[in-house]
Amino acid sequence: MYRETKCQVDKKSISIASGHLAWQADGAVTVSCEGTVILATAVASRDPRPGILDFMPLTVDYREKTSAAGKIPGGFFKREGRPTEKEILTARLIDRPLRPLFPKGCQNEVQIMTSVLSADGQNDPDVLCINGASAALMVSGIPFASPVAAVRVGMIGDEFIINPTLEQLEESRLEIVVAGTRDAVIMVEGSAKMIPEETVLQAVMSGHRALIPLIEAQEELRGLVNPAPRELHVLQSRDEVLKRLEESVGEELGEALTIQVKKERNESVGLVKAAAWEKLSEAEGEPEPVEEWEFKQAFKSLLKKLMRKMILTSGIRVDGRRPEEIRPLNIETGFLPRTHGSALFSRGETQALALTTLGTSRDQQRIDGLEEEEKSKRFMLHYNFPPFCTGETTPIRGPKRREIGHGALAERSILPVLPSEEEFPYTIRVVSDILSSNGSSSMATVCGGSLSLMDAGVPISAAVAGIAMGLLKEGDRTVILTDILGTEDALGDMDFKISGTREGVTGLQMDIKIAGITEEIMGQALSQARAARVKVLDAMDAVQPRPRDEISPYAPKIVTVQIDPEKIGLVIGPKGKNIKAMEKTGVNIEIEDDGWITISATDIHLAEQAKDTILGMVGEIEVGNVYQGKVVSIKDFGAFVEILPGKDGLLHISELADYRVGKVEDILKENDEVRVKVIAVDKMGRVKLSRRQALEESKDD
Repeated sequence: MYRETKCQVDKKSISIASGHLAWQADGAVTVSCEGTVILATAVASRDPRPGILDFMPLTVDYREKTSAAGKIPGGFFKREGRPTEKEILTARLIDRPLRPLFPKGCQNEVQIMTSVLSADGQNDPDVLCINGASAALMVSGIPFASPVAAVRVGMIGDEFIINPTLEQLEESRLEIVVAGTRDAVIMVEGSAKMIPEETVLQAVMSGHRALIPLIEAQEELRGLVNPAPRELHVLQSRDEVLKRLEESVGEELGEALTIQVKKERNESVGLVKAAAWEKLSEAEGEPEPVEEWEFKQAFKSLLKKLMRKMILTSGIRVDGRRPEEIRPLNIETGFLPRTHGSALFSRGETQALALTTLGTSRDQQRIDGLEEEEKSKRFMLHYNFPPFCTGETTPIRGPKRREIGHGALAERSILPVLPSEEEFPYTIRVVSDILSSNGSSSMATVCGGSLSLMDAGVPISAAVAGIAMGLLKEGDRTVILTDILGTEDALGDMDFKISGTREGVTGLQMDIKIAGITEEIMGQALSQARAARVKVLDAMDAVQPRPRDEISPYAPKIVTVQIDPEKIGLVIGPKGKNIKAMEKTGVNIEIEDDGWITISATDIHLAEQAKDTILGMVGEIEVGNVYQGKVVSIKDFGAFVEILPGKDGLLHISELADYRVGKVEDILKENDEVRVKVIAVDKMGRVKLSRRQALEESKDD
């Protein structure tokens, strides 16, 4: 049966409806905002997944079909294929606020699928899909702790804009997606143009207040549908197993946690775990034997309990640091001989190798999406996380969702400090390979990427650094951790990544594993992160205080020139004759429809020569101007002289000198350089030249 609820979010009306589409799904809704409509479905398997899982088997997908925007896919294939980067990032955006709210130990597979049915080109479907996914769960009966809603926050001038249009985002100083429950913020993702932490916090809380009507609309829809509750198979270890574990190996495990080197600590914890399993599995006289899944779950709970207790009671972390301390830093730049820019950034046991490559506009990434026009990216940052960086062996089958997400976060964080294309007409690619990982590798990528750009001579406006913040919350006791380890991320309550310059924030991403965090906690985390970021920037400045004055000798040299678009044909020439002639000298020439021409070469002098040639082609011949020309042919009555590329004039024998000349060859030969003055241009465009008058003018000078 069709049910619909509506709510007002700032100045926009949003509709959530169920019962019209996808009847076989456990839950299905459409969410509409002006001309954008999305479909979200939720299905949980009837039987648990085979085997025992130690993770929530949740799959989230987001798909765009260009038909939603009235387009046919570009390229050779006319059917949508594997997910684009935008689709992967949106799927992650939907997944992250939902995952913490499912029952712990759930063994049933849950699949959430979202797709764009209609796109108006102004309202981004991604935020609607977060609301739609939550609403689909609400009407499905699948156990889920609380409805989740999301909005996007922009800022034009000093005013926050809720769910800005794509056109408004072009003017916006920040772009943040805020997701939360009625009571607290649960996820933040976004970027800013060096905005102060206080303003970022205000934006987040403004977004949280704005999403409450969406929570109420979902609750109203659930009441109208009144779904029958679903039962899922949930595995939870018994409290007595945790108690027996703590009594038997708690002391040894606590000692293992104090080992500061990750590899040694993991090996010690592994030995304690093996000994504990041997004790519990061979114990006799127990009414119910301990199964392996139950042991693993209880052991992880004990590990989490002991680590948190150590920090909350003594203020000492597993690597010996205080909560607000960052790990030791080691920074190198320019150590690879043939790359355009390189940096090795190490923070504790996390190490990122960042390489910068400069290219021309031909290297830009073309993006075919729901927008009316194809977009191009001139800055790309790619993040790789090979298995050896954590001492593991796993197959490599292309970048995973996590790698794409971390790369996008680092890319957004650095983008605000890049020079404009007019100022620096290069395509820029940064590749970050994580060589060793123990937490905060995405933030190491931000630091390393910023350093490698400066090493490459990219004139960025400021260095960018990033730090990852953690949280331990037990009742009223709260500890915020700076520069978290992998263990603290896995066993803690929050992963809050914040990037920026000395001036302000450029990128942020927050995920939590509890029901939400308050404004006070978020404000403290932002303040603590800023203090740590400044320390990292100090260390970076000590090694690479500013961009290099010149780019690498191995990078292409680029010059640009803008001409009248109507004269592009003159530059190209018949069948590309002029372009081909210039490119034979070793230059590459790229012409845009608006008249911008990019000339690249390994030798800057070749590029400058090509620029002069192009300016000559499009230049206007003016009567009275003096030109340095070249004799292209000799006739009885005079000589033809090329004064601009492809443009020549007649130098009559009577205008060769201030005396009578018998033969043209007495003064000129073919290919001679000669200084001439334009004395007339007739209605047919024929040019008359004078060497005599040019000589007289040079005498006067």
